[in-house]
Amino acid sequence: MSDGQPSGRPRGPAGRPLLSLALIEMMEGVHAHSGGVYLLAEDEPVLEMAVIAGLPRSFAAPWERVGLSTRVPVADAAREGRLVWVGDEEEMASRYPRVAVVLPYPFALAALPLATDTTVYGAVFVTWPGSHPPELPDRERDQLAAACRRLALRLERLAEDRLPLPREPDLPGARLVGGVAGTLGSVAAVRMAARLPFGLCSLDLHGRIGFANPAAAELIGVPVSRLLGTQLWAAVPWLNDPVYEDRYRAALISQQITSFVALRPPGDWLSFRLYPDRDGLSVRIGTARALAEPGRGGPDGGGTPPRLVTISQVLGLAGALTEAASVQDVVQLVADEVAPAVGAQAVVLLTARAGRMQVLGHRGYPDTEIVERFDGTPLSEPTPGVQSLNSAVPAFYTSREQLERLYPARLATPDGFAAWAYLPLIASGRPVGTCVLAYAERHPFPTEERAVLTSLSGLIALALERALLYDAKNQLAHGLQAALLPSSLPPLPGVDAAARYLPGTRGMDIGGDFYDLVAARGTAAAVIGDVQGHNVTAAGLMGQIRTAVRAYTTVGQPPHEVMRSTNRLLIELGSDLFASCLYLRLDPARGRAVMARAGHPPPLLRRPDGQVRVLDLAGGPLLGIDAAAAYPTTEVELVPGSVLVLYTDGLIESPGVDIEDALTGLGDRLRRAGHLPLDELAEALMGRGTAEGERPDDVALLVLRATG
Repeated sequence: MSDGQPSGRPRGPAGRPLLSLALIEMMEGVHAHSGGVYLLAEDEPVLEMAVIAGLPRSFAAPWERVGLSTRVPVADAAREGRLVWVGDEEEMASRYPRVAVVLPYPFALAALPLATDTTVYGAVFVTWPGSHPPELPDRERDQLAAACRRLALRLERLAEDRLPLPREPDLPGARLVGGVAGTLGSVAAVRMAARLPFGLCSLDLHGRIGFANPAAAELIGVPVSRLLGTQLWAAVPWLNDPVYEDRYRAALISQQITSFVALRPPGDWLSFRLYPDRDGLSVRIGTARALAEPGRGGPDGGGTPPRLVTISQVLGLAGALTEAASVQDVVQLVADEVAPAVGAQAVVLLTARAGRMQVLGHRGYPDTEIVERFDGTPLSEPTPGVQSLNSAVPAFYTSREQLERLYPARLATPDGFAAWAYLPLIASGRPVGTCVLAYAERHPFPTEERAVLTSLSGLIALALERALLYDAKNQLAHGLQAALLPSSLPPLPGVDAAARYLPGTRGMDIGGDFYDLVAARGTAAAVIGDVQGHNVTAAGLMGQIRTAVRAYTTVGQPPHEVMRSTNRLLIELGSDLFASCLYLRLDPARGRAVMARAGHPPPLLRRPDGQVRVLDLAGGPLLGIDAAAAYPTTEVELVPGSVLVLYTDGLIESPGVDIEDALTGLGDRLRRAGHLPLDELAEALMGRGTAEGERPDDVALLVLRATG
């Protein structure tokens, strides 16, 4: 393969630990304490971990297979063909928050591509303890680049010779060579350790106990014979806690001394101090002073603070955010779920639109004007919100003094808070906004917390992206629906009218229900219908039908012809959708109404004496089914004071309710409220349950009262 394109994994000579030896030589040359080699898979753009040294493979389990497009250092190095340097834990939290959440420890990392001039074979990473200088020295940079180049050339030769490259075991330690003490010296060391008054044990890189003195066994309460060869937290039940295992991981990765205290039942506190090197850990165990108020943090406060957000909380937050539909839903969920979980007291969601900052929503601010005055701020203004939107880099301000020193303009707009986290919201590779978390008191934002907050911002970003799309579609749907339905009803001689429309609560809040009033040649016509479906297609077809009915009415076609012409038009349009329809030609002067029905629910008629009946009209099939269908008409008496109610099936159909019972209920409401003004009558017929509850279907209602 040429032109710098990634190549599949090459094969090499059997029995030669090529990758392991090259990795160890590389690590020894720059005094790194761990590292790994990734090779590109043969048939997919995925990096697979081939060998790791200095750390257990389990530490890198989330990244055993890494897609080339994934935002992790080795993938960036292979994809972009450059060295990736991460100098400390803060930089890791900022650039690679998903890595920092799993490994929130002080260490430095370099990742380099394994590539020749024409082919990419994979990538290498090496790590140093947190004490490494924040910048990679030129000597180490050059040594790493040269070593990766040599390894890539050897892989190229193996590929050309079609030689297999066997799988190599991981290396338990990072040293290329090492001395072994003589037998007499080893015995003397064991005897010396046995005489010590405190516990002492040795762990390998996998946490397995290789040595424990009698004092350690006595303090822990487990015989030495049961400790050897096991992991400390597996052999001792009261140490079987992720918090304690985390201290072991922290010591190995950071190569710094760590410690914790643990409660040995029923009430004895023990201190554990871990001394790491590149081959494992030495653990010193002793008694700790008693606690006034026992807690996991230990009597001297030197233990590990609890994680900011637990795995169960993250899953809960993710589940809650998936339920958010609109932008305001997201704002409320962040305020209700995320802010309390991370100790924040207020939240703001920002986005950029038309070159200006837009405040999408906020919660927790005593003075809302303080937040809202930033709405519309040009993206050229020097404010922390604008900077976050422009840079897409998280920013943490631990105090008001720090924020005001960087942004003096904030002196004039204090919001009453003392610390802030500005989290860019990146979804699908693009910025969708910024989440601002505000704290009532100064907040240090340690590295692990920054990593957690940055990762949580990814969940918020996905929810906000969906919500922005939902709101845009919703706005489009409402605009389209409003354009297709009459904005007002025309005045008609001898007839008063009122109408209502409610979209369904599922889908896009748009449907095919419609109604209209048409004045033509001394008479009037009313129509109501329902196109199958709840989408833009249904709404568009509804607009065509409504326009067709108006046109056929205006040219003077009688009711049955209006229905036949509309039916033929719908079939000629080639749509797969059907429509129900009810058409009325009103003649108030004669007190008559002529009706034609196409598969539509029957109208209700309330007479002036209050009696209500369902009009049993002749009719034809749904529009759009049979081009030869006929639609007979029925003439109904419409004396002054009579009320006609036309509706779509969404008003009377609901899950678990018999349609006959629903129709009876509608008639009862008409009987009781028929004397009310039409607008009040329309509200009464819609019912509170219809207006406020869950609606699987949209609802249209047209109420006509003959006035003579």
